[in-house]
Amino acid sequence: MNIALIGYGKMGHQIEKIAISRGHTIVSIIDVSNPQDFDSPAFKSADVAIEFSTPDSAISNYRKCFTANVPVVAGTTGWLEHMDEVKTACQNKGQTFFYASNYSLGVNIFFHLNKYLAKIMNGFPAYDVRMEETHHIHKLDAPSGTAITLAEGILDNIDRKDRWNLEVEEKNTDLPIHCIREGEVPGIHEVTYESEADIISIKHDAKSRLGFALGAVVAAEFTKGKKGFLGMDDMLKF
Repeated sequence: MNIALIGYGKMGHQIEKIAISRGHTIVSIIDVSNPQDFDSPAFKSADVAIEFSTPDSAISNYRKCFTANVPVVAGTTGWLEHMDEVKTACQNKGQTFFYASNYSLGVNIFFHLNKYLAKIMNGFPAYDVRMEETHHIHKLDAPSGTAITLAEGILDNIDRKDRWNLEVEEKNTDLPIHCIREGEVPGIHEVTYESEADIISIKHDAKSRLGFALGAVVAAEFTKGKKGFLGMDDMLKF
């Protein structure tokens, strides 16, 4: 399969290694120094583009991919206010877009565990719920896309909470998310339920970027030849 990489930081380099090891060809690498290459024949020859860039540049990158009719596997978070535009392009213009807030298989298992636990805890109002996430100092968005997905899973299943809030709990119906940026931490997410009697918590701690990069390449393999808006539930079929 021919793969284009958009963004060539640590994740881009890791994805390149894994893609080549799985027999794929990297036909184009686009970073801040060569945005003109979106118009190149090499980029347009890609079966899929894997994008890990920055929140500020993500939607512009997706528009350029759609112009070139190159399917996208999107790994950037912090741009979700434009999601309706992306879905419309998939529904009305025949584009292909795979989005996940986190590409790790372990994290996606964690997402489902989080929803299951929230359904149970909905029946136990004595427990209040909060979240904490920790990432490396280079991460530009807060809370992380993974944290937002976890929060949405809780809000969909716990009636006594109606919104997430960054750092503070302004009212009892808020779900607070505490964000820490330190060192080179790949990603830690923890959901905690606490009552006067005890604490119940679930936690995912990534050892490295390997799981994210592998998941992105597997998602690209899944996306090739498909149309529409896709996600981890389509691929993993939990």
